[in-house]
Amino acid sequence: MDLKFFGEIQGLNDGISILSSRLGFNVSDNGLPVEVYKTDKNIEVELTKGKASIGFNQKIHFFRALGLFVEAARCGNDFKIVEEPQFTLNGPMVDCSRNSVVSVKSLKKLLTIMALMGLNLCMMYTEDTYEIEDEPYFGYMRGKYTFEELKECDDYADIFGIEMMPCIQTLGHLGQALKWNYANDIRDNQDILLVGEDKTYEFIENMIKSASKPFRSKRIHIGMDEAYFVGRGTYLDKHGYRESFSLLNEHLKRVTQITNKYGLKPMMWSDMYFRLGSKTGDYYDLDAVIPQKAIDNAPKDVQLVYWDYYHEDEEFYIDYIRKHKAFGRNPVFAGGIWTWLSLSVNYPKTFLTVNAALKACKKEGIKEIIATAWGDNGAETNIFSGLLGLQLYAEHGYSYELDMEKLKKRFKFCTNGDYDSFIDISNMDKLPGKDDDPDNIFNPSKYMLWQDILMGLFDKDLEGIDIYNHYSKLEENMKRHASLNKEWKDIFYVQQKLCAVLKSKGDIGNRIKKYYDKKDITSLDDIANKELPELYKRVNDLKAAHRDQWLKTYKPFGWEVLDIRYGGVLARIETAILRINDYVEGKIDRIEELEEERLYFDGMKEKDLDLPVCTQYNRIATSSLI
Repeated sequence: MDLKFFGEIQGLNDGISILSSRLGFNVSDNGLPVEVYKTDKNIEVELTKGKASIGFNQKIHFFRALGLFVEAARCGNDFKIVEEPQFTLNGPMVDCSRNSVVSVKSLKKLLTIMALMGLNLCMMYTEDTYEIEDEPYFGYMRGKYTFEELKECDDYADIFGIEMMPCIQTLGHLGQALKWNYANDIRDNQDILLVGEDKTYEFIENMIKSASKPFRSKRIHIGMDEAYFVGRGTYLDKHGYRESFSLLNEHLKRVTQITNKYGLKPMMWSDMYFRLGSKTGDYYDLDAVIPQKAIDNAPKDVQLVYWDYYHEDEEFYIDYIRKHKAFGRNPVFAGGIWTWLSLSVNYPKTFLTVNAALKACKKEGIKEIIATAWGDNGAETNIFSGLLGLQLYAEHGYSYELDMEKLKKRFKFCTNGDYDSFIDISNMDKLPGKDDDPDNIFNPSKYMLWQDILMGLFDKDLEGIDIYNHYSKLEENMKRHASLNKEWKDIFYVQQKLCAVLKSKGDIGNRIKKYYDKKDITSLDDIANKELPELYKRVNDLKAAHRDQWLKTYKPFGWEVLDIRYGGVLARIETAILRINDYVEGKIDRIEELEEERLYFDGMKEKDLDLPVCTQYNRIATSSLI
């Protein structure tokens, strides 16, 4: 397809050139003339009787419109498409603080796909993974971005009209930064800065100055979430008890003095205000009462970000949006693409929560939204696994009512990904015969992978489940998905290798225990000398596939954590082989690890949940210290 653009094309040519290679069209003087013009708001795309046009308001709208034009033109028929943008700010928050630091190459790929989707925000969540001059231990050996790297990404994003924005922490969630000796004078406790100290605000100023400098944007996210124990550590020893609302507002005012100095417009997570107003400390407490004094004293130039990844009831979001409006201004809304439970994305929960939330945002006039993609506990899920969640945000962004068939087609066009294939990833955490309610967020694939073979803390919960057949079928599915999704074959290859591990490892602890209790020496010998060596090979294969995927997507820093986890599984397989063989050969008269009664994890069965959920590796791998 040859195209010739004319009209309002100033500042668009670089983006057109980049997308032409991805979309397979050429820019040529002999191409189909496409008139480009500005509109008051809407996207307008048309091809009628050989006359073509693209109308747009914002730069990002043009690149979505360009994609719509090429997609429709491929069908060979005339068309007219009109879309009404619903939000002024819409895009992902990329977590680069839970070990995975997305490489510059991968960020550019993500930004290119975002341009086709029409997403105009890329928020970089960096607790300590950015460079601060004269602070060499800040982000030490964590893959921190240099100024030049972030500037390169910001320049690339600007080609498409995408706003890159720093997202940092200026109170809590700074455990990685505060663990070094340089922070002794500014540390309240292991995770929170010492408020009220001049040295603390000198440090915060360095953070804000360094984090914002690479970006064109004058916005900055200053964090402030989940600082439950602010003022309860060194501060308490030095100054005594202070009421939390006044402490938070006092700190916030000093931080905003710094953002004002640099001409920045700050936003912050809102949960601390709501937690402090709740008798139970719950963010989502409908009975929470925030004192009017605290509302009045809250800085008026700070946007509140209402984050909620959990509720499926549209009315709940409406209620909470209105509670945020009581602060005198519209909040930003941040939902979640569920990338943080295991090696797989939970799309059923993502769709239910995002659909309810964004419907509420449209009704309440919320114009700025964020799609968080957290990487809790080691970033085991690849960021590109969450692309379908971004498409969901994008399609909500250009239509008051979501059209699922259009979403599926747009996903294929924008990403070269198959909707059903990406949805199938979620079945990694859906076991047969268990509650399929998406509100119950289980992650058995994670704890089956990392739990111990001889001391499986989740074995009792997994009894009687047909794990082998479930993952055998999924293994074949993932192999097929890898062939169907050429650009994303690595995503499905890792899932395929994970299935190969789980179909054996998932119930091997229970089988070993059963054979041991029955004194079935033959079966134990078979496991030790056939199954476990084969499992060792499969874990190695999974590790290699996961490592290859990681190194293609992220900086190498952080992978060492997953190397250690995989190495732990492999070492424990070796020990299991040794222990079982010693017993089979009569060198020991019992295996003490197998003498212990198996209990439900953390008493979860008492809560009537079909399966437990546990996202912390240290609690999965062992009951001992790690």
